[in-house]
Amino acid sequence: MDKKNNDVIIIGAGPAGISASLYVKRANKDVLVLYHGVSQLEKAEKIDNFYGFPDGIEGKELYKRGIEQALNLGIDVKEKEVLNIEINPDKTYTVKTGDETYASKAVIIATGNKKLRPNIKGVKEFEGRGISYCAICDGFFYRKKSVALIGNGDYALSEADDLKNIVSDITLLTNGLPAPETDLKVVTDKISEIKGEKRVGSVVLENGEEIPVDGVFIALGTAGGADFAKKLGVMMNGDKIKVNEKAQTNLPGLFACGDLTGGLLQVSKAVCDGANAALAAVKYLKNI
Repeated sequence: MDKKNNDVIIIGAGPAGISASLYVKRANKDVLVLYHGVSQLEKAEKIDNFYGFPDGIEGKELYKRGIEQALNLGIDVKEKEVLNIEINPDKTYTVKTGDETYASKAVIIATGNKKLRPNIKGVKEFEGRGISYCAICDGFFYRKKSVALIGNGDYALSEADDLKNIVSDITLLTNGLPAPETDLKVVTDKISEIKGEKRVGSVVLENGEEIPVDGVFIALGTAGGADFAKKLGVMMNGDKIKVNEKAQTNLPGLFACGDLTGGLLQVSKAVCDGANAALAAVKYLKNI
């Protein structure tokens, strides 16, 4: 377990996260960048509207160069999946990955907006009526009830941990993907539909089996910034994190930047947001 107390931990290594890390490092503060999965920038075939690249640049190459720039400056960049962020009584933060626990005085969330909605009939229709994307936010409403959890990775298992002492029964649905190692009840068949009347009532599998449930939690892929924010009690605007002009959330020492705060979804804005969040975080550290 890593017990190093960083000044700032940044979640995300895209333009916003890396930009933030450069400014924190240049302020002579200890900074750790944690990232996992494929960035939206990496999926861009070509970026031709960003300053300094007259012939454009592949998104994957720009993403790679950003991380290399941080590493060249001596920034600690680790490819690890963040599963949870907790605020402690002394207003410091604990960030948990699959195999490590890190501490920091401030956190900058720069993951982009990663909420994944599965292409399953009934999901969109029942959002807010039995479909949830946050176990710690909504688990209370399913006390002693049966729920299904759609997912098959570490993030899904982390959500299951938040649910298991609240609900009476959890069925993990991998929707055709391999089953993870777990003591949960697991169903690997593909899902055909989520049914109900006013609220979710059951999950129908492609093999015709119908599983009665009171609710369905969705935890696909890795956790995004909105997932962390909701668990912490951060003020939201839909799926976007609410921040002020200094990228501060309503929690002390917690900042957010980039796509997950809304606005213009462009690299140039993300870079600016990251710098703004970093400068605000550095100022915050000086005042605590």
